[in-house]
Amino acid sequence: MPDTPPVILGSEPGSFPHSVLAERHPAIIRQVREAFPYGPEQHRALDALLENCTKGVIEPLPTAAPDRAAWAAWGADEYTGRSWFDVPWLWSESWFYRQLLEAVGYFGPGAWQGIDPFRPFKLAELESPETDEELAALDALDGRPADEQAAALLHGSLWGNRADLGFRLSDADAEGRAAVPGLVADDSAALWSLLDGADTLCLVADNAGRELVPDLLLIAHLLAQGRVRRAILHVKPYPYYVSDATTADVVDAVRRLTRAPGAAADHGRALWSAMADGSLTVRAHPFSCAPLPYEAMPDDLRAEFAAAALTVVKGDLNYRRLVGDRMWPPTTPFAGVTAYFPGPVAALRTLKSDVITGLAPATETALVAAEGQRWRTGGTHALIQVRGLK
Repeated sequence: MPDTPPVILGSEPGSFPHSVLAERHPAIIRQVREAFPYGPEQHRALDALLENCTKGVIEPLPTAAPDRAAWAAWGADEYTGRSWFDVPWLWSESWFYRQLLEAVGYFGPGAWQGIDPFRPFKLAELESPETDEELAALDALDGRPADEQAAALLHGSLWGNRADLGFRLSDADAEGRAAVPGLVADDSAALWSLLDGADTLCLVADNAGRELVPDLLLIAHLLAQGRVRRAILHVKPYPYYVSDATTADVVDAVRRLTRAPGAAADHGRALWSAMADGSLTVRAHPFSCAPLPYEAMPDDLRAEFAAAALTVVKGDLNYRRLVGDRMWPPTTPFAGVTAYFPGPVAALRTLKSDVITGLAPATETALVAAEGQRWRTGGTHALIQVRGLK
């Protein structure tokens, strides 16, 4: 293992983390404020959060907060009184979403208890014409060989709302013709080798809406083909990072599939049955919203991942938690930084933040030559990385 770089902070002006704290978070507050007819109490609290998250310091949760003790253990006591920009970026991002829920009364008691402040955005995406188009592409996929279906669905899950299954089916060689391939690391062969009659797959979901649907379709295919006996889908226990999937979002996505015409409805009904008979289980572990890397996971979660034939970790945030939110040299071996993980693990991620490991030196050189450092955060590149059995 190389020397461990320090954790990323948001204190450097002009950096991507700084822009998230100084610009993206205030914009999210404004969007949430406009999405619901909140009352004066919520408006005052949102105004206070806007001021605090950009100019203030970390303040403790209310005494009555149900998760106050958990957040104290996760670092709130240590960071109280410090600037949001001077604590680990992963921590301050997570703290923002927890405080946003506090501002809108999500944890109650009150009329707004349990109301997801991001639900309008999630539903709009799920009901979009683009979703109709992607679901319609499943009809063409249904007639293809099983391995071809599996590969297309894996790439759908990888790229999320940039999946464009129809394009990928009609032009399968586009990736190979690209000057700098969109897929900067591809361990898909190792992934499939771990999913050959496997007992249990854990899939740690990322976003809801059009990004959760391909995850569910991949699970449906793996169950139907007998490549896994059961699947455990890990989601967030409460709304998080604007679009992260909760149990309610899983239900919305499965319902969306069952209402669609053609093959999509068949997949939706299969998923509904799988949830009923236990071959698909949804988990919402409290640690899923922790502001910490997976290396700090509690023993019960560690045991669950250890028992799985493979844990697939989806998305950018989960990748940061998997490898540690640090500025690793891009060629740092993925297997080394994930050696702590209790079982085989795969990362499926579109690149939307600076953190990256496991690149071949030639790949990094080509990316930098073509794009400078924009390739790290632009969402135009992705990776499939696997660390198998130890």
